[in-house]
Parts: sequence; structure tokens; C-alpha cells
Amino acid sequence: MPGARIESGDRVTLRTLEREDIPFLQRGFANPELRYPIGNQRHKNRTELESQFEEEDRVRFLVCLEGDALAGSGLEGGADDREGTGESKDGGRATPTDGDVTDVRPIGVVSVAGVDWHRPELAFWLAPEVQGRGYAKEAVSLVIDYIFRVYETPAVGAGAYAYNEASRGLLESLGFTEEGRLRKFRFIDGEHRDSVEYGLLRSEWAEGSDVGN
Repeated sequence: MPGARIESGDRVTLRTLEREDIPFLQRGFANPELRYPIGNQRHKNRTELESQFEEEDRVRFLVCLEGDALAGSGLEGGADDREGTGESKDGGRATPTDGDVTDVRPIGVVSVAGVDWHRPELAFWLAPEVQGRGYAKEAVSLVIDYIFRVYETPAVGAGAYAYNEASRGLLESLGFTEEGRLRKFRFIDGEHRDSVEYGLLRSEWAEGSDVGN
């Protein structure tokens, strides 16, 4: 059952991330195509993932395709496809939780850490099979809008490993500025990798907020 819908874009929606979504998260963290680009050295078990739900200064959004956007994506399965079978328990149709009856498929996560600080930090990932279609840019744009609307923060930050050109390009296309580099930050896939830090001011987003549309 999908969580409540928080924001809707042209193609993606953002919903609350629930404990029922943990199998989807586990599959993501276990996939080397995703794990290495985002710098996760190892998979996580259910207990480790459940503990993250107790972090009060972090908000998480489940990125989903629904209805017509899902139908036109070529993907199979719905919101109950949490065991990786490709088939949902309800024929691909989600059970509504907030009055909206649609097919729903989770495709990724955007999280924001430190929402009670002066500068929250964004992190995001999408399943490999949907990358390169513009879904991530739309989802991150929706989250930036949400953060600046809900929280009184002057800026948001984000990081990407130097070799992750896709994530760096996405951040730069949304107006983020490279602010620094943490050299040899983490040992990933046989090498010590640099992490590149980015920032986006509220005023910059307001001036060019159509950049993500």
C-alpha cells in the first residue's frame, strides 16, 4: 500500500516512505549499478533500514510513477511490487490511502538530512531501469520547492562523488554551485574517491525556479 501523496509533478509523484517500502530499499542498496555511484559500500539489512525511520531531522520521499505516467513508462508492477517479483498482489493496482485510486510504482528515493539545521542536505537515487528519463530532475525539483516552502532555510546542499557525472550534471542543471571537494573522501570499488559539495541558495532558486520544469 503506498504512503500518502505529498507532491505531484508532470510525471512523478512524491509519497511518504513507509516501512512497507523496505524491500524496495533493500533491492536498491544491494544493486551494484546503484550502490557504487551513490557511494554505499554494502547492502543493508531490514534492521538497519528500519532504524533510519527514527531519525527525526530527516525527511524522505518515495518517488513514484502513477496512472498515465506509469502506463507510458513501459514498466510493470505496482505499489505492492515490493518483493522484486514484477507482479503486484493486486494486479498492479494500488490500494488508495488518501482518496486517489491509481496504479503506483516506486522508482526511487529523495531524502533531506538536517532539516532542522540552517542548511539541509539532499540525497537521491533512482532505480537503474528508469535512469536517464528525466525523472530524477523532476523529483529533486519538487523536493527543493517543498523544502524552501516548508522550512525557513536560506540554502540547501548536496554532494556527489566526482566520478558520478550523472548526479553532478543533474545538480548543476538545477542551479547548484560547486562549493568544494573532499579529497579521497571514501574508499569505493577499489579506489579512494573525491566527494564534490554543492549548494543552492533560496534566492537563486527563486530567480531560476523554472529551471527544473
